[in-house]
Amino acid sequence: MPNPRQVKPFLQTGHPLIPVKQRKSPPYPFVLEAISSLSPTTRPMFGCLAVYIGNRIVLILRDKPADPQDNGVWLATTEAHHNSLRHDFPNMRSIQALGKGITGWQLLPADATDFEEAVLRACDLIIARDPRIGKIPKSRK
Repeated sequence: MPNPRQVKPFLQTGHPLIPVKQRKSPPYPFVLEAISSLSPTTRPMFGCLAVYIGNRIVLILRDKPADPQDNGVWLATTEAHHNSLRHDFPNMRSIQALGKGITGWQLLPADATDFEEAVLRACDLIIARDPRIGKIPKSRK
């Protein structure tokens, strides 16, 4: 009967010839701090970072230096809420990367003069469970 042997991994972590991919810090970390009381979770989506509260997607954080026109915080909403949200967020606009049609996603642009103030106001609405922000994604099945 052969002796059992210890199986060693072919490549060990921290091996000098294998680069370890560093995780990028999330864009606009103040957003996650502002809603931390709700225990948000994040998932990569479209090369951005989707933010969920429970099973509801509420935001997408986007910061792509090579393609900056839609950088900022995307609000998950519906077309029915656009006008009322525009009163709270005058710089809010549709996302250009999603085409010319109106979508549920709206952008608080990173280059707006009131960007941080507007995003923190949106975070306050999320904490208050404002029904205008957030939606349950459709099932993939």
